[in-house]
Amino acid sequence: MICKITQKKIKPFMSFGKMPIANGFIKKKNFKKEYFFKMEVGFSKDISLFQINEHPKPSQMFNKSYPFFTGSSKFMELHFKNYANWLLKNYGKNIRNLLEIGSNDGTLLKNFKNKKINIVGYEPSKNVAKISRIRGIKTINKFFNYNNVRKNKSLIKKTDVICAANAICHVPNLKDLIKSVDLLLSEKGIFVFEEPYLGSMYKKKSYDQIYDEHIFIFSVSSIKKIFNLFNFELINAIPQKTHGGSMRYVVARKGYYKINNKVNRILSKEKKSNISNFKGCIKFKKDCEKSKKDLISSLKRLKKKGKKIAGYAATSKSTTVLNYCKIGPNIIDFICDTTKEKIGKYSPGMHIPIVSMQYFYKNLPDTAILLAWNHKKEIFKKERKYKNKLKWISHVKL
Repeated sequence: MICKITQKKIKPFMSFGKMPIANGFIKKKNFKKEYFFKMEVGFSKDISLFQINEHPKPSQMFNKSYPFFTGSSKFMELHFKNYANWLLKNYGKNIRNLLEIGSNDGTLLKNFKNKKINIVGYEPSKNVAKISRIRGIKTINKFFNYNNVRKNKSLIKKTDVICAANAICHVPNLKDLIKSVDLLLSEKGIFVFEEPYLGSMYKKKSYDQIYDEHIFIFSVSSIKKIFNLFNFELINAIPQKTHGGSMRYVVARKGYYKINNKVNRILSKEKKSNISNFKGCIKFKKDCEKSKKDLISSLKRLKKKGKKIAGYAATSKSTTVLNYCKIGPNIIDFICDTTKEKIGKYSPGMHIPIVSMQYFYKNLPDTAILLAWNHKKEIFKKERKYKNKLKWISHVKL
C-alpha cells in the first residue's frame, strides 16, 4: 500500500473484505455485473493520515445517477445555512468570488445568492448539478481538478473563499486538489472545508464512515501536516455535529493569518488520545471487530425469537456495515428510504430490497436497524409515532 501523499509504503492494518460501490443501489438484473473492490485501511505515520488502499474510479461513484441530495435533510439544510452565515460573519467583507467543491444540489451556495458575491459550484454528478442550476446557481458539471479549473481564467488568483463539505475526503489526488486551490485563491484567500473527523469515528466506533467515497478520514494533525507540505497552514479547526462528528478546517497561505488557539489545543488532545499515531489504529481495529461480533449476535438472537427486522434509511454508510457483517435479506427483510432513486432497487452487495416509507408503515417490523444513526434526532422527531412501537438498534450507541 502506498500513501497517496508521501508516496511511501505503508502497511494496511485492517481489511473490511470485498466492498461494492456504497451508493451503487442496484437493479436485480444487474446483480452479476456488480463491481467490488478490496477495502483495506492504512495509516501514514509521517502525516498521521488514515486512508483506504483501493477505491473505484471517481466517475464510477459520481455520475448522472448519483442518489444523494443534500437538501433532502432539514438538518443539513439548516447546518449549511449556519455554515454560510459563519463564513459571511467572519470573512464576508473580503468575499467577491466564492467557489464550492462538490456543491451537490446547491444547498450551501443558495445562501450566498443576493449577497453581491459571485458564486460558482463544481459538481461532477450530472443529476444533482441540474437541480443546482434550476435554483439559479452557476454550476460546472465537472470534477474539481487542475486541468478543469485552469480553464476558468476569471477565477484564477481571484477566488476569496473556496469551501467544501464532506467532499475533500472523496478526492484521491489531494496534491492536484491543493495545486488547484493554490491556483484559484487570491493572495489572502481562505480554503474552508468540513470533513468526517477521525477522533469522532474512533470514539463512536463508527466504522461505517469508511467506504469507497471516503478515501481519507482526516484529523487536525493530518490536515496540518499535509498542507504544511504545500506552503499552506491550518489557521482554525472547529468541531461540528454533522455526519456523526466532523471538523471544519480553515486553511490559508502561510503568514497571512494568526493561528487560532483551538488548533494547538486539539492537536494536544489528539496526541494524548493516540489519534495522531498508529496506536489509535490498533485500538480501532479491535473496537470494530467487537462491534461486528456484538451486532451479529444481537440480530441472530432476534431472528431466533421470530422477530421481524428491517433497516431504516438506505445510506451509503450502511453498505460498509451490511457487507462487513454479512447481513443480508435472510436477516433484514427490507430497508426503507425516502429517496425515489433508491426505491425498488437493492442494497449494494447484500441485495436487501429498498422500499418506500409507506411500505415500512404498513409492514412495521419488531426491530429497526437505524442505518442513518447520525440523523437520529431528526428521524426520531419525524417518527415519534413509531419510536416506542418498535425496538431501534444500531452498530453505534444510540
